Amino acid sequence: MKRIFMQGSAVAVGLSLVALAGCGTSDSIEDNACLQSTPTGEIYDPGTPGEQGAPEIPTGFASKRVATAKSYMVVAANPLASKAGCEVLRKGGSAVDAAVAVQMVLNLVEPQSSGIGGGAFMLHYRAKDGSVTAYDGRETAPAAATENYLRWVSDDDRSTPKPNARASGRSIGTPGVLHMLDAAYRDAGRLTWKELFEPAIRIADEGFRVSPRMSSSIAASASGLARDPEARAYFLQPDGSAKPEGTQLKSPALAATFRTLASQGVGAFYDGTLSQDIIDEIADTNGGITPGVTTRADLAAYRSKKREAICTSYRNTYVVCGMPPPSSGGLAVAQALGILEHFDLAAHKPAALDADGGKPSAMGVHLVAEAERLAYADRDKYVADADFVPLPGGSPAMMLDPAYLQQRASLISTTASMGTAQPGDLGPVPLGVGAPVAERGTTQVTIVDRYGNVVSMTTTVESAFGSFHMTRGGYLLNNQLTDFSSAPVDAAGNPVANRVAAGKRPRSSMAPTLVFRRKPDGSRGDFVMATGSPGGATIIQYVTKTLVGVLDWGLDAQQATSMIDFGAANSINTNVGSEHPNVNLANGGSDDALISGLRALGHTVNTAAQSSGIATIVRRADDSGDDVYDGGADPRREGVALGNLMLFK
Repeated sequence: MKRIFMQGSAVAVGLSLVALAGCGTSDSIEDNACLQSTPTGEIYDPGTPGEQGAPEIPTGFASKRVATAKSYMVVAANPLASKAGCEVLRKGGSAVDAAVAVQMVLNLVEPQSSGIGGGAFMLHYRAKDGSVTAYDGRETAPAAATENYLRWVSDDDRSTPKPNARASGRSIGTPGVLHMLDAAYRDAGRLTWKELFEPAIRIADEGFRVSPRMSSSIAASASGLARDPEARAYFLQPDGSAKPEGTQLKSPALAATFRTLASQGVGAFYDGTLSQDIIDEIADTNGGITPGVTTRADLAAYRSKKREAICTSYRNTYVVCGMPPPSSGGLAVAQALGILEHFDLAAHKPAALDADGGKPSAMGVHLVAEAERLAYADRDKYVADADFVPLPGGSPAMMLDPAYLQQRASLISTTASMGTAQPGDLGPVPLGVGAPVAERGTTQVTIVDRYGNVVSMTTTVESAFGSFHMTRGGYLLNNQLTDFSSAPVDAAGNPVANRVAAGKRPRSSMAPTLVFRRKPDGSRGDFVMATGSPGGATIIQYVTKTLVGVLDWGLDAQQATSMIDFGAANSINTNVGSEHPNVNLANGGSDDALISGLRALGHTVNTAAQSSGIATIVRRADDSGDDVYDGGADPRREGVALGNLMLFK
């Protein structure tokens, strides 16, 4: 038995190396793929079905060091998921292959955040031809949904859906992640579809130990989970308490579902043996729950979509690509960066640089937060599912016009915060601004394969454990439709862009992002970076700070990922995540240079702990001039970066 020390923790467990299925103990690079070498030379086991994986609590912070891979890497939010994806890459699978395997395992080990009952957005870079494809696997509202679908039970019964919109059947959109993954696999898969389900099937059959984060999440959602018989039996003890961390959890139901999908394909989910189970769950009225109106025809009609990624130049050095609507993430990040181009961010680098990203300067955070306020103001008014509500001018071009962004940048003062911003004047667009929507859950997967292909995928069931509705097939259904504005018009009677409509996709903030070198002619050059994060509407802030960290401040993948979470939506509050060890809350934060500096600029500083889940891969040349990949996994969650020839700086 060998002592294996978990990164970022004093916890140590004994485990034989032969327990690592698919990973050998020889010295060759390929045999030792999917293991990490720690600074002390110990082997870090990312977790087998009998181990908890790296420790993580919802608002905690466990420092991590940047990891380097020779030719392929995966960063995911749970060690078992990272390992499953890494093993696919080791076998010669593509980045898309690995994304399928990772998603299936996350369904088991991080069900509070994502699963096949939810949706996703994916950016895929194909190295062979330099193309970038945006895959939209966002859920859709049923054909019978009205604009008041979330607001009241019916036109005759104008009471709120029971027990609330989120936990009712009304919140459940037609799931899209499986259709999206299948579409991407048909374009870029290399291994057999059936192979990609093998890790998840094995874990579902053999069981895995509940991680600290999963147990804490169950405890926080116990009352919601208790309403559903399948969810209650799977997640809770007989007395109604959460299954504690370390519990060996198996899922025969999900193993059976995975076997069906592996052998029959996603058609079984949308128009086959698994579909009626989904419809029955959405129609459930157990305990007086208001049912949804989704039918088998809605499932059969669902299609993921390929869209054109939003790609913009940054400082004439990079091309940054993000998701288009119905996600607002790519457009908001692009706007924020386009505004920030007009300021010398490099002059405001973090001080006291360490493995955790150092201490951002007050002026650096001020400029980023002000740019984000302006981007959120436009987002809140103009952005929704563009298939239903077109962007001003009919494309992202008007909102990303350099002259427009320069004008927006001129609104930023270097001496005082604007507090809240007004949306820009983009012509006679008769839209109101909807009330804020409380987006929540989600997870991020970032992958590079040995062929140079890249995936950045943000995937979600929306709130923790989605709608709390669990099918007999062992997976939870999303509550994604609550990302719509429940009221279809504002106080002045103007229609809200993000109102409910039949077949419409709710607005998202997910922002999977790819970065490339910019060629002299403005086109995309070599791949530089991939990142993304969960975090609801705050995703835009997490991704922007990570991009600025790498591209403007020269941080490595882990430093930029770990760095203090900061930013602002369009409100008076500016976030500074107090979970970070470099934030000092003594004396109400007055002893902290960042907090006091922001207050001096008129910011109302929100020091609530943040729960990002950033996953970053950066390509660079090593000392010998060879290309390598640096990976950063968010220390606020339990994920790890895995690949071949793993080393720590």
